[in-house]
Amino acid sequence: MRYQVTDRDEPGLCVQTRRETDVLIITLQREDRRNAIDRSMADAIDAALNLLDDDGEIRCGVLTGGTRVFCAGSDLRSKGDYVTSRGGEYGIIRRRRRKPLVAAVEGLALGGGMEIALACDLVVAADNARFGLPEVMRGVVPTCGALFRAVQALPPNLAREMILTGEPIDAPRAYAAGWVNRLAQPGQALSEALALAQRISANAPLSVQGSLEAMNSWLACHDREGWEATERALTGIRGSEDTQEGIRAFFERRPPVWRGR
Repeated sequence: MRYQVTDRDEPGLCVQTRRETDVLIITLQREDRRNAIDRSMADAIDAALNLLDDDGEIRCGVLTGGTRVFCAGSDLRSKGDYVTSRGGEYGIIRRRRRKPLVAAVEGLALGGGMEIALACDLVVAADNARFGLPEVMRGVVPTCGALFRAVQALPPNLAREMILTGEPIDAPRAYAAGWVNRLAQPGQALSEALALAQRISANAPLSVQGSLEAMNSWLACHDREGWEATERALTGIRGSEDTQEGIRAFFERRPPVWRGR
């Protein structure tokens, strides 16, 4: 497959953008860190999504992490420094986009990585991809929208199972639940997502954008309450011994010892 390469497509960048006619392909390229998001990566995602919305020749976007991993969420070493003014967390989580964005998921989408997929409009996944919200295993809670978006996108009991056990589900289960739009063979999620994006971009752009805005505005009508509820959950564990233990155990690669305080 041939891509028209933009001037952003330069070696060494943690995020690259490529165009296929009127579709912008955004690729996370920090594979050695499982595409975990830090300051520089959040800024690069923000810039790419600004291009998607602001370039009048682009009608749809595809977000991918490559063929091995989608995203493992926050880089814990960033200590929360990954918020942008236009997009919020990771440059995407609180963004109000005008144009559709399709997630192309291969490998793992964990924690904030799944929350990034929840912030997209459509999801295409390789059939061996896995989605998870493991925060409770680390003594923390999901803070980038999953506590309310997961129960919108998935059956509530499935969302509760994922959040309360921390255990991931595979892409076929997410597809059967109605969240993943299309399954692909391993290595083909980007191709399938691009085909879906091109089908969307063949339609009248103002109709697509107006319809997307209407649907997403309706879905977001309770976002304020969702963020407030998330903040209350975060306040309940902030500074706790268990949170500190969970983070230590993660870095030390050992099981945590919970004390409930």
